[in-house]
Amino acid sequence: MICALTAATLAALILPPPAAAAAAPVPCPTVRVTPKPSRPPKPTPPPDNPADKAIGGAELASKGLVLPAGATRPPAVTASSWLVADLDTGEVLGACGAHEYGTPASVQKLLLSATLIPRLDPRQQVRVTRADLNFEAGSSAVGLLLNGTYSVELLWLGLLLQSGNDAANVLARLGGGSEGAAGGVKAMNEEARRLGAHQTRAVTPSGLDGPGQFTSAYDLALIARQCFSLPAFRRYTLVERVQVPKQPRATPPDPRGFQIQNENDLIREYDGALGGKTGFTSLARHTYVGAAERGGRRLVVTLLGAEPRPLRGWQQGAALLDWGFAQPKGAQVGRLVEPGELAPTPTAAPALRKARPPRRAWPRPSLTARRSSSRTPPSWSSSPSSWSP
Repeated sequence: MICALTAATLAALILPPPAAAAAAPVPCPTVRVTPKPSRPPKPTPPPDNPADKAIGGAELASKGLVLPAGATRPPAVTASSWLVADLDTGEVLGACGAHEYGTPASVQKLLLSATLIPRLDPRQQVRVTRADLNFEAGSSAVGLLLNGTYSVELLWLGLLLQSGNDAANVLARLGGGSEGAAGGVKAMNEEARRLGAHQTRAVTPSGLDGPGQFTSAYDLALIARQCFSLPAFRRYTLVERVQVPKQPRATPPDPRGFQIQNENDLIREYDGALGGKTGFTSLARHTYVGAAERGGRRLVVTLLGAEPRPLRGWQQGAALLDWGFAQPKGAQVGRLVEPGELAPTPTAAPALRKARPPRRAWPRPSLTARRSSSRTPPSWSSSPSSWSP
C-alpha cells in the first residue's frame, strides 16, 4: 500500500497535468427550418489548415459564434456561417464560423469582379461565342445571343444584376487572354491569394458548382471589400435596371432588345444600401453578400448555406447589418487583412487599385440617369456603353 501510494505520488509530481480541454464553440443563433429541405450531399472540404483559420485573429478560428465583450446577441438566421465587418477599418464585428468552408454559388462572381474590373476596358465590344454559352441548363443567365456583340460594361451589369452565367463565361474568357476562360479562373485564384482569401478556390467563373470549389464567410468579406474599393463596381451594383441593346446580327437575331433588373432587393428595401450579390445552387443553398452605410459607417455582411424561409438571404443579411450598426464603434473580434499583407509579391497585377474606398461611394450617373435616394437606386434605360467612364 505504501509503495503504491508512493508511486502514485511520484507520478503526480513528475507527469504534467492533462491539457485543459478546448472551450466548446458557442452555438450560433439559428432558425430551424421545417420540413428540412432536400439537398445533395455536402462536398468534403479540404483538411483544416490552422494558419488559414487564424487569418484575421485567433478568435475567428472558432466554428461557433464569436462576439466582442458586451455585444448584444445577433439575430437568429438559417445561414451555416456569416460575418459582419467594417468596410473601411476592416474590423470584424462578429461572426459565426468565419473560417468554415462553404460553397459559394453566385457570390463567387464578386471574385471575378474584383479580379477583372480593373483589367478590362468597359467600352470594349465583345462577340459571344458558342463556348461562352456552355453552362448549366436552367441556371441564371442574361440571355446573351450567339454572335451578339456587347460592351464589357453591359456584361458586368448582366453579371451583377441578373447573375448571368453567360456573362461570367465571356468576361473570364476575355480576362484570361490566350488561356481563355481557364486563364480567367486562374487569375481569380491568384487574386484570392493576394487578398488573403486562402480558403477560396474557384473552379468556375460563375460560381456554378465544381469539384473542390470552396470559400468562407471571412474570405467573402475580403473579396467584397476589394469590390467596393472599385468605383465601377460601386456604380454597377446599385443600378436597378438596364436595357440590353438589340442584336440584329446575332443567332437568332433580336430586333428589339430587352430589359434586365437587379435581383438584390437590399438596394430597394434597405436605407443606405450600397449593393451586393445574391447566390443559389442546390448544393450551396442560398448565399449572400450585402453592404450598407449608416451614420458614417460602412458595413458588409456575408453569409453561406442559408435557406429562404422564414427570411430570404438578403433579409437575413439586412438583419445582421442592423445588428452590426447597433454595436459600438471599435468593438471587434478580429480584422480583415489588407491585400498583399500575407503574401506580398514584387510586382502587382497591372492596374489593380489598392487605395481604400472613400466614405461616400454613390454611383456617378450619366446624362440619362436620374438621381435618387438609397431606396430608389439609379435606373438606366439607355445602352450602358454610352455611360461616362
